[in-house]
Amino acid sequence: MIELPIPEIIIFATVLAAYLAAAIVGVLQLRPVGEKFKRCLIPLIALAVSLEAVLLIFRAVEIKAIPLTGLFESMIVLTMVFGLIYLFFAIAIKEVWFGTVMSLVIFVTVILAALVARPASEPNGVTATPWAIVHGIAMILSGVSIMLAAASAMLYLLADHSLKKKKALHVLGKMPNIERLGQMNQFGLKACFVLMTFGLAGGIGLAITSSAKLNISIVGWLTDAKIVLITAVWVLLAVILLFNHIGAVKKKHSAYITIAVFLLILFAVVGTTLFCGTKHNFNRQNENTVDVAK
Repeated sequence: MIELPIPEIIIFATVLAAYLAAAIVGVLQLRPVGEKFKRCLIPLIALAVSLEAVLLIFRAVEIKAIPLTGLFESMIVLTMVFGLIYLFFAIAIKEVWFGTVMSLVIFVTVILAALVARPASEPNGVTATPWAIVHGIAMILSGVSIMLAAASAMLYLLADHSLKKKKALHVLGKMPNIERLGQMNQFGLKACFVLMTFGLAGGIGLAITSSAKLNISIVGWLTDAKIVLITAVWVLLAVILLFNHIGAVKKKHSAYITIAVFLLILFAVVGTTLFCGTKHNFNRQNENTVDVAK
């Protein structure tokens, strides 16, 4: 984060502060006197999303292109969509636990974005191809879908635990009913699988048509740590959905698996960049890298 230009540091620090405040408010609203905190959550998340849009505009002006070539920009877009999803669902879902879980998940995601924050770089020429556009949009939306599924899974497990401990009054009126949570979880998993399928197809098409421009062989591209892990997650999603369809997995176990998938996707997006040296990026600098697979 300290590598960013001063204006971007100021904006992003404010974004972090707003999401931190939202996470704190999300916890405080669970208290008996939390009603007065609840009304602060929507303005805080709306402020953070607006500031993230300003940050992307700064980057777009700097590189004179759509700023979606680096992981940091993609993470910013992801948290923006997370925030917008919360703002949209908050109209229909009034229960406070939903806002609590969503605000905490968004805050964790923006912290991960801070870990990969880098100055804006010129986009690689391949980013304007249809394959890259389909790949980028589909993968971002699949991330949003799995986040919704994971949030629903967390709430489902909490509701299930409370019911078994005969503490239903602790969650009654504070979260959607358990059936609705199960449906939201399944919807998120299905949407993630479909969108990830399009994303992987776009990535394969991009690898086949643009590997020479990226100085990465097709084999090197398809065996990249990020690609391998995302493919494994896609297979896991297919298995989960199949088992759910035939009733071979209990909803509780499906919820646990959903959270595990969400964590795997987070590691695939951020962890591989930090620890595995992935070549999965589309900035101009990548055109000058040497393919170690050759």
